[in-house]
Amino acid sequence: MKILLVHNAYQQPGGEDVIFEQEGQMLKNAGHEVVLYRRSNWESQEYPGIHKISLAKGAVWASDSRRDLVRLLREEKPEIVHVHNTFMMISPSIYSACREANVPVVQTLHNYRLLCPAATLFRKGKVCEECIGGSLWPSVKYGCYRASRLTTAVVATMLTSHRLLGTWERHVTCYVALTEFSRGKFIEGGLPPGKIFVKPNFVSPDPFARTGIGDYALFVGRLSPEKRVTTVLAAWKRLPPSIPMKVIGGGPDRTQLEAQAAESGLTNVQFLGHMPREKTLAAINNARFLVFSSEWYENFPVTIAEAFACCTPVVASNLGAMKEIVSGGRTGLLFSPGDSQDLSQKVEWAWSHPEEMRVMGIEARREYESKYTAEKNYTLLMEIYQRALERL
Repeated sequence: MKILLVHNAYQQPGGEDVIFEQEGQMLKNAGHEVVLYRRSNWESQEYPGIHKISLAKGAVWASDSRRDLVRLLREEKPEIVHVHNTFMMISPSIYSACREANVPVVQTLHNYRLLCPAATLFRKGKVCEECIGGSLWPSVKYGCYRASRLTTAVVATMLTSHRLLGTWERHVTCYVALTEFSRGKFIEGGLPPGKIFVKPNFVSPDPFARTGIGDYALFVGRLSPEKRVTTVLAAWKRLPPSIPMKVIGGGPDRTQLEAQAAESGLTNVQFLGHMPREKTLAAINNARFLVFSSEWYENFPVTIAEAFACCTPVVASNLGAMKEIVSGGRTGLLFSPGDSQDLSQKVEWAWSHPEEMRVMGIEARREYESKYTAEKNYTLLMEIYQRALERL
């Protein structure tokens, strides 16, 4: 099968970029012919001053991207187009080009952009669902995207325009949601239920299971407000200093978090900054458990799947996708989101019950093997592709 993969990279690389690369490689390894169409939001730097008006228009309808797709569809003749992200240089203009060429489109819903201009359903430190299934005006009023009413208005205009054009309903053949939880949110937001299929992210190559029990707790992720590392630090203030915590990741809150840890005398908390994936996986492999403290609707945290692959149980917020992926008492523990006291109690129990956590780690590995390997993922993806081809 010839597959055209489409992706618009962000200025700051993230999980979507990783999954785009991994799925492309997985398809190549399976013998498919893969054609790539990529753009990057770094291109926006080429639009100074008054020319940013053109950039705003392009976010709604990028004629240059559409021309590129028309040409690729004509020259390459792919059997299917799989889109990962179109924001903001590619734009949804490409969907109509695929429809005109009679090529089915599969769209992965990596974030909540179709429901929320900020793509997070998170505002002022808590979950926000004001725009789901209704007007996007609240997002403009609050300046949800990049704390700017103007830039939020651009994104809201793009979303509203394509709602009115029927792009999401008529021009996308199938959607890929990463969890049942996110599928439910998109249905609530108005996407056709019969077009949305669940396929989680995966971990490849297999980092393989550890043999020990680990000698520290670990947080891995972007150090930003929605990840709630502040809750982790507040929990560690309640814990004995004999329980070490390592923090891997960079982000806007790092300086503030390091200062908070120092002021609290948390000498057992170590900030390691951003690390290459290989070293991050090694750290997960050697941790007794992973702490995942997010307070927003994570779509599918690859870090949790990586922990499962390493036989490392997870202590996670009892919210959204986290509570769907982590089975409390079987593959990890769940705590009340934002409750540092509950988190500290769960951590203290986990640290003082290494045998029980070892067994949870074994169960986590089984969960990985049954759901999150490249082989399992390939089967699910092919089933979705087949559904898309049948609906043509």
